[in-house]
Formats: sequence, structure tokens, C-alpha cells
Amino acid sequence: MSGNQRVNASVTPEGNLDTLSQFEILKLQDKSHSGLYQLFRKCALAVLNCGSELDDSREVMALYRAFDIRISQKHRGIQLDLIDAPASAFVDGQLITGIRDNLFSVLRDILYVGDELDLSREGLSRSAAVTNEIFHILRHADALKPRIKPNLVVCWGGHSINREEYLYTKEVGYQLGLRGMDICTGCGPGAMKGPMKGATIAHAKQRIHNGRYVGVSEPGIIAAESPNPIVNELIIMPDIEKRLEAFVRLGHGIIVFPGGAGTCEEILFILGVLLDERNRSIPMPVIFTGPESAADYFASVDRFIRQTLGEAVASRYRVVIGNPEEVARQMKEGLQQVTEHRRHCGESYHFNWQLQIDYELFQQPFEPSHENMAQLDLHREQPVHVLAAQLRRALSGIVAGNVKEGGIQAIEAHGPFELSGDAALMRSLDQLLRSFAEQRRMKLNYAEYEPCYRIQH
Repeated sequence: MSGNQRVNASVTPEGNLDTLSQFEILKLQDKSHSGLYQLFRKCALAVLNCGSELDDSREVMALYRAFDIRISQKHRGIQLDLIDAPASAFVDGQLITGIRDNLFSVLRDILYVGDELDLSREGLSRSAAVTNEIFHILRHADALKPRIKPNLVVCWGGHSINREEYLYTKEVGYQLGLRGMDICTGCGPGAMKGPMKGATIAHAKQRIHNGRYVGVSEPGIIAAESPNPIVNELIIMPDIEKRLEAFVRLGHGIIVFPGGAGTCEEILFILGVLLDERNRSIPMPVIFTGPESAADYFASVDRFIRQTLGEAVASRYRVVIGNPEEVARQMKEGLQQVTEHRRHCGESYHFNWQLQIDYELFQQPFEPSHENMAQLDLHREQPVHVLAAQLRRALSGIVAGNVKEGGIQAIEAHGPFELSGDAALMRSLDQLLRSFAEQRRMKLNYAEYEPCYRIQH
């Protein structure tokens, strides 16, 4: 079907979310600032727009400005009426099953986060309350699988990667799947889709019929990175910080493929957490990998990390170039260490409670305004995990300026974000970001990248 075609259809869930309260329906229909309508519409459109090559949330919303979604309670349960929905989500007039399931996953998470979680925070510190909220969201989404040995591998990487890099991510996913590992990604295209696609073939060969392809997103990014069609467990976290924490609480090991500012943000998050003295003894295998053509990319990332955070931080990750089998073997060994550690400590396999994540540094949502970006403390005279958190926020702001609606509007209104700090540190950051732009890793389908930031050396 042509990407310009639209479909009107009515869909109902299968097996869950059969009923909603009148209060919930009113919240979903409420188009005011306090209602859930606009949030649900944006996330629903992202799911229906699966396979899109747009990564600018405003372009997506403008292309489908007539799209509408209406919620009603019928005699047989919930019904969603889709108006002017992307035709690519349908086959012979029927919504594709996986897309329908993900659509109702969005509904499930938006309602749960907005309606019930405030009841679970009493008596907890701010940090513990955030972690508890993440646990409840994951449990409500049935993402926590007790009594299964650690086997969920988080794969991070860019949505804007070249064909060779994409095929490499598929091969790594295939090797992981052959060894019985499941995949968790940010749910979008590129390096988020490839490992899942490879693992599906491997799981079929190994007759693994319950393979997990977990996609974790958040409302600010989902329109720019629509869920890929392989995701069979979609989870929408409230913000980017809870999304990042969900990855490291739910997953057992991390593989990083080539990417841009968003991937670097993820790297800085996990390194910042692991560099906290309280987490030094907790095993978490982290592997950077790509094809031979990506060797220079990872050399620049490795150099940036060493220059900004110090040589010692390199002990928390490994770099494997051009060898998917070795990546899978090393990850399997790492997961065995995770299993032994959690068994020895009496820790759960399904949720990493042991990790200590600082509220101020890594859990408190960062609003990438011009003022907040300019005030980031990008200086070396601070603990290394604190500097990692500050750099993570800088990258988060750049991601917002590239693809998120609010960030793009702020850049249009006030110009690029201003970043300043130690001269040597800022040169390293500038060099890294320039390399991302030169390699076309910042955005999809642009003739020439216009930076949303300005770095003061």
C-alpha cells in the first residue's frame, strides 16, 4: 500500500484490557492539558506508523494530522475507532496482529502510569520510589519472568545506521538466539530491529517458541522511533530516565552497536551507574561491537570515554569488532557470572534490585531547556560517575533537539543549545559529535545536518 493511503477501522483487544472504567475512558477522551488524549494519540500513531523512515516527531504528526483515535466501551468490551490511520498497518482491511497488541500495550501503560502508581510510593525515599515505580510498570506489563536464569540481552544502537551495520546487528542477534538468549531494545528501527530479526530465525531453528523481543520506549521518543514489527512485548515508560533504568533493571547484559547521540547517552548512563562505588562489585557485561567498517567509530567512542572519564573506566566494557560469534560467547560467559552472583546474593533473576541509582544524577527527569543545558557542570573536578551523569544530560538534550517535538521547537525559538566547560573536555565532546554528524548518525534522511547545539571551548 502507498504510504499516503489511510484507513478507518475499529479494533478490540484479545485476552486483556477487556474493560475500562468510565473514569479511565473520560481521561483518554480528555483533550485538555491534564487529559491523556494527546499522549495516547501520539503513541498510538507511532505504533500504527511502524516501518516509517521519519525520525522527526513533528513531521510524523503533520503527515497524519487528520489521524484520530476514539475510545468507547461496547457491550463486548473496549473498542478503539481509528480514523485516517496509516494503511501500512493493515492487511486486507485487518490490523496486523502484532501492531494491534502493541497498540493495546500503549493503552495499558498510559492508563497504569497515570492512574495507579501514586499509591505505591508511601514511605519510600525518592530514589527507591522511582525504582519501585519502574518495578510496578514492568510487573503490570508482565515483563518480569521469575524462575528463568538471566538471558535477556539489552541491545543499544542507532536508528540511523548503514546497511552493513544493520546486517551485522542481525548476525549478532542470530548468534545470541542460537544460545537461547532473548532480546530487549529501544524498539525502533536500525540497531534496535536487527538483533530481534536475527534472534527470531535462531529461535525458530532451536525450536524456542516463547522468544522474547522486548521494546522499551517513552512518549517523547516513540513518534521518532516507531516500534519495529518484531517487538512482542512493548513497554512505555513515563520518561527517558525511567526508560534507561528499566533497561538495566530488566536486562542482564548490554551490547552496544554503532549509533549517534542517543546511543552515547545510553553508554554514559550505564557507565555512570557502574562507576558508582556502591555498584563496583555488581557484574553487568557490556560489549561494544560492530563490523570491521565500524572500527574507527568505536575507536572514537573509546577515546572519548577515556579522555573524559579516565582510563580506568575502560575496564567496565569490552570492544569486539567484526566477530558476532565472539560477542555471543562473551555475553554468554557474562550472563553465567550474573547468574552466579545473583544466586550467591539471593538476588532475583528477573529484576536487578542491587544496583544503586542516584536520584539527583540519574533518576530525576532532565528538562533540556536552554537554561538547563547552559548550566550543566561539564568540569573534571568532580567524581567520575557525576561527570558521566552531566555528560549524559548533554547528550539527552542533543537528542531532544534533533528529534523530539519540544526540543525542536525550543531550537527554532531560541537557537542552538549552548554547552560550555573544561576546554579539553569540550574539545573531546565536539570531536565526537562532529564525527557522528559526518557519519550521518544524528538523524535519518537529511541533506546536511544542522547542529542543535553550540560548544564553547
